[in-house]
Amino acid sequence: MGASRPPLPARLVEQARAYADGSATPAEPRDAATVVLLRPGAAAPSEVYLLRRQTSMAFAGGMCVFPGGGVDPRDREHPIDADAWAGPTPAEWAARLGTDEPLARALVCAAVRETFEESGVLLAGTREEVVADTSGDDWEADRAALEAHELAFTDLLERRGLVLRTDLLGAWVAWCTPVFEPRRYRTWFFVAALPTGQVTRDVSTESAAVMWLPPGAATAMADRDEVAMMPPTWLTCRDVERYGDPAGVLAEAARRTLTMFTPEVVETAEGFGLTSPPQYDGIFA
Repeated sequence: MGASRPPLPARLVEQARAYADGSATPAEPRDAATVVLLRPGAAAPSEVYLLRRQTSMAFAGGMCVFPGGGVDPRDREHPIDADAWAGPTPAEWAARLGTDEPLARALVCAAVRETFEESGVLLAGTREEVVADTSGDDWEADRAALEAHELAFTDLLERRGLVLRTDLLGAWVAWCTPVFEPRRYRTWFFVAALPTGQVTRDVSTESAAVMWLPPGAATAMADRDEVAMMPPTWLTCRDVERYGDPAGVLAEAARRTLTMFTPEVVETAEGFGLTSPPQYDGIFA
């Protein structure tokens, strides 16, 4: 069943007009990565992990989002060498993500690092096994040090004798924040299944609450204004719902290569809305 395209608030329509007529200059977007963490659900094939950001946050304050954040210097200046990298190569990731190799390497690193920082889930291990438990005090100390920029992710992997398990990630979609937003990001969305034995923890200083929800239930809550979601989050929830359990989502991700999409304002029956990537056309009525 289709859904209506969410209407764009009047203030954003006015902002968009200012950029369209050249009276305002778009901000330069930062590179970022986010991870749709999935697990089998009791009432649905999959559940997704969402964080409700603190209302004080400058970007997406109060919004429900997936774990993630901007690529920072640690991800670029401390590259993970081949001995600590398992799964598709950086060159293969570059082809999937539509980037050059250095950026692909940084994005994959940021995706795994941010997921650990914001949920306590670590997509790393040996080449044969994934870390089974990251809930101990020693792991929490490492997570907090990463979040405080006191520890580089490569140093964490090296000290614990771990490899980055990039085979646990799938590429899903790529969005760029519209030109009329004052803070802009080029965000690559990944998908991953919650590793066996690991549990999410409400640990991020940027979140006010965390929740596991079937993706359809999450978007229904947003439609009822019980939670707030940006269009990419809402659409991604609707999209992953179409592929069933986590294995089905990851199988679909293996077939995808990404092209960065920047939404534009479009007039709809309800007023004005934002365009979305072509693969989402079937979601709307």
